[in-house]
Amino acid sequence: MKNVSRITLLLFCALFALACSRQSGGTTAAGSAEANNAPAPANKEVLIGITKIVQHEALDAIEKGIQDQMAIRGIQATYDLQNANGDLNTAAQIANKFKNEKVAVAVGIATPSAVALANTIKDIPVVFSTVTDPVGAKLVSSLDRGEGNVTGLSDAIPTIDHIGMFQQIAGIKTLGYIYTSSEANSISSLALVEEGCKKYGITLVTQSINVSADLRQAAQAIIGRVDGIYITTDNTVFSALPALIQVCSDAKKPIFSADVTGALQGGCMIASGFNYYKAGLATGDIVADILGGKNPADIPVKLLTPQEMDLLFDLDAAANCGIKIPQDLLDKAVYIYQNGKLTQKQ
Repeated sequence: MKNVSRITLLLFCALFALACSRQSGGTTAAGSAEANNAPAPANKEVLIGITKIVQHEALDAIEKGIQDQMAIRGIQATYDLQNANGDLNTAAQIANKFKNEKVAVAVGIATPSAVALANTIKDIPVVFSTVTDPVGAKLVSSLDRGEGNVTGLSDAIPTIDHIGMFQQIAGIKTLGYIYTSSEANSISSLALVEEGCKKYGITLVTQSINVSADLRQAAQAIIGRVDGIYITTDNTVFSALPALIQVCSDAKKPIFSADVTGALQGGCMIASGFNYYKAGLATGDIVADILGGKNPADIPVKLLTPQEMDLLFDLDAAANCGIKIPQDLLDKAVYIYQNGKLTQKQ
């Protein structure tokens, strides 16, 4: 009898322990949410979706920087790399693709792709990269924190300072600005261009485009009325930059580009802006932090700093326009383009 009682007691204890174990391991609504925010298990490969609105050197550099940062942070990942080819409908289709694939993180490079992701995906972290005005694009309501499942990196540029430098070097009295009417970042930049021209007493001539194929005609329409052309981080413009360079070169009018990466092949007399490979690395840090368990809503929007900026002068373009770059500015340059060759200072 004692042995039977002992066995009965042990069986009761075992059943009680099993019941407790199941109760503690059960999934409630709160528990499920916590699991979704949990860090990715070590050594488990994750799927990251990266989409860009169009292909050009700057956006390609961001894409590469993100992937390199994942490797630096020791994250094993596979990538679904997508390009919307400048089409907003395609950007929306890509967002739905990422949603259906249940990517671990969806990354949108440039404003249109980022907005498409944020509008479509609500239950997966969305990270935007190089969005000039994330508040104006309604991705976040404040730069101090993320918004729901969305956070990222802004590349707001010192447009007013650029216009002052352009006037200092080229003596411009009339400035041309070509922008894409459907890109929110370009609309935001237009207001700053207007402010800069007002500050420096420069007459502004604007010309909008819808697609990259419009760029050559737009440049030809205003080139005779301006002393130079200023372009901000407009992805549609940069995807057809050689057409603009040809028009300006033929007219012997200088270009000031707010994107250095896209100007490395020559043709823009001045380029001052962020290093977009470094922007990719910084974006990758945000992605890695989210994969490590951070909530996007708790991550402030990252702003690129002057330390992440580059300066380029194209002396061939300057000579074609009959303009001499002051030596003190040449000394500050990271890149010099001369005799058809790019030199990077150490």
